[in-house]
Amino acid sequence: MDFFLLRILFVLFLAGVCFFLRPFGLENWICALTGGGAALCVIFFELRVRALSLRRLIGAVAGSIFGIFGAALFCFVLHDALPPGTTSAAIQIFVLLLMTYVGLIVGANKGDLLNMTMLNHIFSSDRGARKSFKVLDTSVIIDGRIADIADTGFIDGIFVVPEFVLRELQTVADSTDGSKRQRGRRGLDMLQRMQANPALQIQIVSEDFPAIREVDLKLLELAKKWEAKVVTNDFNLNKVAHLHHVEVLNINDLANTLKPVVLPGERMNILILKEGKEHTQGVGYLDDGTMVVVDHARKMIGRSVDISVTSVLQTASGKMIFGKMDDNGSRGELPSFSTGEMESTPQN
Repeated sequence: MDFFLLRILFVLFLAGVCFFLRPFGLENWICALTGGGAALCVIFFELRVRALSLRRLIGAVAGSIFGIFGAALFCFVLHDALPPGTTSAAIQIFVLLLMTYVGLIVGANKGDLLNMTMLNHIFSSDRGARKSFKVLDTSVIIDGRIADIADTGFIDGIFVVPEFVLRELQTVADSTDGSKRQRGRRGLDMLQRMQANPALQIQIVSEDFPAIREVDLKLLELAKKWEAKVVTNDFNLNKVAHLHHVEVLNINDLANTLKPVVLPGERMNILILKEGKEHTQGVGYLDDGTMVVVDHARKMIGRSVDISVTSVLQTASGKMIFGKMDDNGSRGELPSFSTGEMESTPQN
């Protein structure tokens, strides 16, 4: 609001100056309109410059300076080659504008190629502030583990939640599907929990990209503009972000990395819960959810068995452990009785 008032005062001031000074001997109202129009052009240029990154801005300034320097050399040659007059002046002005414009455009487009290490004293504060932003995806908010990780202090900086993500959460929370409605409400509860934590900084931003319909692509555009990282557990968004050269913090990758290391030959006790894909296999799970496939354990469903690890397979969806039962049998087996034994058991 303060900037808006300042821009209005700037337009009125420049229009008033032109109204009273009457440049070029024009009418007062024409001068006032000209001054107001010039002020609006300056404000439009200022808005466009604010949208540029610091790299592109420095590239544009450097390109303009080189363009003006080159135009000065051309004008020095043209001054002696052409007879003085309006034609020579017009050509010199044209060369000056042309070289400055070309330098501005080329410098802005090539600004991203600037070496950040060479300009560390200029970019250090801006880049450090931008890199501290973490843009939260809808899926990672609903998942809820980001709140637990943030509570431990392993992720610092400012957590950014765009309003289009909040709208998507609200849409899911208002769904007629009970499962979706529960997930959406869980996401809103997680955000409230994170906002209630005084150690965390949650920033709701209204910046949007109306030309883009998909929420995931909007997140990537926001991350590129702010030079921020995207926090997600969406496998597909993770892949697309790498294609767009956007840094990603994947909660699932972190969870897989923190799982305990299991080496072939280790022994463990596993509760067999269901059948495996192969005819004789049984499947159990560790406390962290890691799947354990045990050979010749199909008949042991519902029982705990001692196994030896034979191999560990890392897949895109997580880690799988393969093992075989030990020779000493299983633990926690229910005693089995034959019909004859049951009949001969004395009854009180």
